[in-house]
Amino acid sequence: MSAGALNWWQIIALFGVVQGTVVALALAARRPRRTPNLLLSALVLAFALHLASVVYYSADLVEWLPHFFGLTQPLPLAFGPLLYLYAITASGQQHGLRQRDLWHALPCVAFYVWGLPIYLQGSEGKVALYRAIQAGQLPLQSRVAIPLVLLSGVGYTVATLVALRRHQGVVAENYSSLERVNLQWLRWLALASAVVWLMALLFEAAGSAQWAVSLPGDLVVAVGITLVIHAIGFWGLRQPEIFRYVTAEHLVVPASPVSASPVSALPVQASDPALPRYERSGLPPREAETLKARLLALMEEEHLYRSAELTLGELAERLGTTPHRLSEVLNASLELSFYDFINGYRVREVQARLLGPDGARLTYLALALDAGFASKSTFNAVFKKHTGMTPSEYRRAAQV
Repeated sequence: MSAGALNWWQIIALFGVVQGTVVALALAARRPRRTPNLLLSALVLAFALHLASVVYYSADLVEWLPHFFGLTQPLPLAFGPLLYLYAITASGQQHGLRQRDLWHALPCVAFYVWGLPIYLQGSEGKVALYRAIQAGQLPLQSRVAIPLVLLSGVGYTVATLVALRRHQGVVAENYSSLERVNLQWLRWLALASAVVWLMALLFEAAGSAQWAVSLPGDLVVAVGITLVIHAIGFWGLRQPEIFRYVTAEHLVVPASPVSASPVSALPVQASDPALPRYERSGLPPREAETLKARLLALMEEEHLYRSAELTLGELAERLGTTPHRLSEVLNASLELSFYDFINGYRVREVQARLLGPDGARLTYLALALDAGFASKSTFNAVFKKHTGMTPSEYRRAAQV
């Protein structure tokens, strides 16, 4: 193939460059301007620049445009950190960037500094170095960069998945409906990244072992990145702010079942195994029992679970307590997360109405929405989790 002629792999990659640039600009321009959007914009722009470099080298454009040679080589070292920082800020685990987050950029910056002598070379020197690389004479910088890029990508992807998995418990402790706080988009993005890095590892291993591979590795990985960019363009732009409970009124409650309240009374001895679980937390037993009784009475009398957007913080406000104390009672006394506690009430209301006149008059979805469920899919999953049956199976079994 002559220099400048493009095959269909490269054309697909160019589509990714254009799409990535548009998506990056759209994310950066979103108002209000938030840290997760800016991080995702930077990640997509880095993807787009990398795709452009893949086309640049594979189409043998270095002699035409020598000044671009080597400029994007360290960029993949930014993929993993940007994905990780986007995930933890978008999921509410961290608000904004901190000074210590600059350490994530150190490998990428270090390689750019290391590459300065190459970037400052003239056109002839860059073309000569490119031809030497084509002949198999890799400079030390490239020999170090390749394994480091793979290690960084895999390591940060694993760290992202672990952080998202750990944070699932926090979601269940604070929300009664997950539609607006769904982490699925972030998990799919991290898994897609894992697939791309796995492909890169396999092609690198095949090259090191000198296996005959019919597909061009760089371009196959480029197509994978292009697909990720298209997914980000669809989902990233429509994804709402995932968490909204971190305010002065609604503090984040960790997933720990016995999180101590900073305003609780003197704790009882935690070493006594005969005490109930809440007695070994920071909440006095009598206060815990009183709060539990008030909680159950409020739920029965006012049916607060019918609010699809009910949060732990809102319920704590109604009870005149803190989210931490309420979470202690739920976890220690009732042995339920906030999510399971509220949805248990919703399921029981639907069960009761299924066996009454409403069961024949209203659809399952109407009954679910009245009880506080936000979607049919969530209702079906939660109902089966609590009863072991689908709504139709439950009604048939009850009528036998």
